[in-house]
Amino acid sequence: MRGKVIAITGAARGIGLATARLLRERGATVVIGDIDEIELRRAAKELGVTGLPLDVTDEASFAAFLTDAENAHGPLDVLINNAGIMPVGPIEDFDETLTRRTIEIDLLGVIRGSRLVAVPMAGRGRGHIVNVASVAGRVAVPGLAVYTGAKHGVIGFSEALAAELEPHGVRVSTVLPTFTKTGLIDGIALPRLGFAAEPQDVARAIARCIDRPRMHVAVPWPVSVFHSSALAPFRLKRLISRLLGADRAFMTANSAARAHHSRQLPESTAAQQVPRHTRTTEGNP
Repeated sequence: MRGKVIAITGAARGIGLATARLLRERGATVVIGDIDEIELRRAAKELGVTGLPLDVTDEASFAAFLTDAENAHGPLDVLINNAGIMPVGPIEDFDETLTRRTIEIDLLGVIRGSRLVAVPMAGRGRGHIVNVASVAGRVAVPGLAVYTGAKHGVIGFSEALAAELEPHGVRVSTVLPTFTKTGLIDGIALPRLGFAAEPQDVARAIARCIDRPRMHVAVPWPVSVFHSSALAPFRLKRLISRLLGADRAFMTANSAARAHHSRQLPESTAAQQVPRHTRTTEGNP
């Protein structure tokens, strides 16, 4: 880890911030990016790292972020595509704006960042792209249809990109956390047996993946069984989902508890962060 130049998107809080802190402690030169410039400045000052504004939905912003990072610290060894949002609720509550916003950040942001670093990394014959996906990309859960679609896309894209870049010395990995104790799960009653990870758990998994690259890393390790469930019969997966209560957990949410996450969405879509019939719910759903 020591001496590597590592850029992390969506790193002003949550998993990104925990990862930046850990990699900095292990001797890496870390550059963090985020669309929330106030939190970005706070995090950069706290960690003693370079913080650069970044909108992963904008090609010019992403390109400038990477260029400024390399101008300050030299060629990137690792890009961690971490930025993401997780709107929840029934599909009827997702208008075109919210749907596009989720796909733009959670999937196209990953593709955009990977594409921008792939060519220079391949030209140097080395590099590592780490894409933070989700176990939701392998498990179909009601209330997370758009998010699941985006994360499923990240997993498939990463596998294809890994095969494409391997001959050029560039590695690609995906990290698949389960429910992680960040703002993304505020106001959601987790399913029974829902393994909840701390941001630091995911950060350690990312660090291990950089040290010893792997295609897929599930966090925590027991959720690897869900990562391997792609070939299980659909009816069996639905039965397990119902038994665990996962078929209801993301269809309802506490709107007050999710207010902070909603503020990270465009103003026109923030009200759709939770289903219409629960937006005024107080207390636990």
